[in-house]
Amino acid sequence: MRRLTPLLLLLLLTACSPLYVLKAGVAEARILRSRRPITEVILDSTTDARTRSMLVLAIDARMFAIETLVLDVGESYTTFARLESDTLAHVLSAARRDRLEPRTWWFPIVGRFPYKGFFELDDAQAAQRELEEEGWDTYLRPTAAFSTLGWFKDPLLSTLLRADDIDIIETILHELSHNHLFVPGQVIFNESFAEFVGRVGAAEFFCTRAGGGPDTVKCARARARWRDEVRFSRFLDGLVDELRAVYARTDLTTEQKLTERERTFRRSQERFRSKVQPTFEEPRSYASFLTIPLNNATLLSRMAYYHRLYDFDALLEAHQGRLKDAVAALKASAKDTPDAYTLLPQAPRD
Repeated sequence: MRRLTPLLLLLLLTACSPLYVLKAGVAEARILRSRRPITEVILDSTTDARTRSMLVLAIDARMFAIETLVLDVGESYTTFARLESDTLAHVLSAARRDRLEPRTWWFPIVGRFPYKGFFELDDAQAAQRELEEEGWDTYLRPTAAFSTLGWFKDPLLSTLLRADDIDIIETILHELSHNHLFVPGQVIFNESFAEFVGRVGAAEFFCTRAGGGPDTVKCARARARWRDEVRFSRFLDGLVDELRAVYARTDLTTEQKLTERERTFRRSQERFRSKVQPTFEEPRSYASFLTIPLNNATLLSRMAYYHRLYDFDALLEAHQGRLKDAVAALKASAKDTPDAYTLLPQAPRD
């Protein structure tokens, strides 16, 4: 599980089979029925101390998003839902083996997405096997949070409470930012924007809140995690460029391209281990890059969250470190721009 992988999981707004819609609808209805107001859960004498403290933190994060970042969050995260499982759902991605081209699924209103969510593991694995038989690279991973873009009053899910304080705040701000700004058809921008808001917002939250401050451990760790994300983004985008160059070669057959891509993957993992990983301030950062098998599907799934984060960081710097102003600048123009990345300054890759 990527941290607690905050994915946009559009399980209901799908043009897929009626059975898929029915299963997704039943699962979503079960989640919505189990919601309770967060304040009610906090005041309940049977609520354990850790859950209570995490829910108080969640309320603070939501108010921070509204009052400090000026995000339009709707009514998301005003309720809490306790799930029976540690995993909310499973997300399936696929990609061509000889080029960085994702398999996409079409959703009404919001356009095409390079992943599809399943509440049942058996259904997800069956779909994965079918794609692999058709010759696609695949990646199936669990998720613990999702956003319905304000279509429903998304509850805070018990699956999220396993994270530490910093990751909980990051995930809440990430998901709420989807409510605030979502550009149809631009999945990578949407997820990278949300990653930017979540990580930078979490740092600002801990570094400025009452009882916190710039000299606190949580402030320092939250800032370090954003710096690590920017480092990983540079590395990952460099790997993507290398692979695109391999796939674009006209002097290689498909099989030769696949052989060369495996060499590229091995070189990238060795470079990550020897040169990139030692620069991380949080030792645990991105260890899964060495443990999850590399293919085009796993690579594109990571790219959705980490593409050009260094340019988002440059945007933040252009606004003197004021996340609220950087978000407002993107909100004002992104939806009318065919490629929202053109709104970002171009920072040096190295």
